Amino acid sequence: MCLAIPMRIETINGQEAQVEVGGAHGVRTVSLALTPEARPGDYVVVHAGYAISVIDEAEAQETLRLLAELETFYTDEMIARELRG
Repeated sequence: MCLAIPMRIETINGQEAQVEVGGAHGVRTVSLALTPEARPGDYVVVHAGYAISVIDEAEAQETLRLLAELETFYTDEMIARELRG
C-alpha cells in the first residue's frame, strides 16, 4: 500500500524543499525534481521523498482531515494485518 501526504513548503534550496505537515510531525527535506513550479507556501503531495504534485490548500486540508479521521479508526494491529496481506 502506498500513501502520499500533503505537505506545505517552508523553504526551497535548489531542487530540495523543507516541508512541514501539521507541526507535530516536524520538517522534512523532499525533492522538487518532479514539481519545479512549486514555491514556498505551496502544498505538495509527497511520496517516497518526492513532491509529486502541487495542490491547493483546501484540497490539502481536506486530505489531512481525512487521514486524521482514518487514524482514529484503524488500530496498529489492523494496519499490520493489511500490510501483511
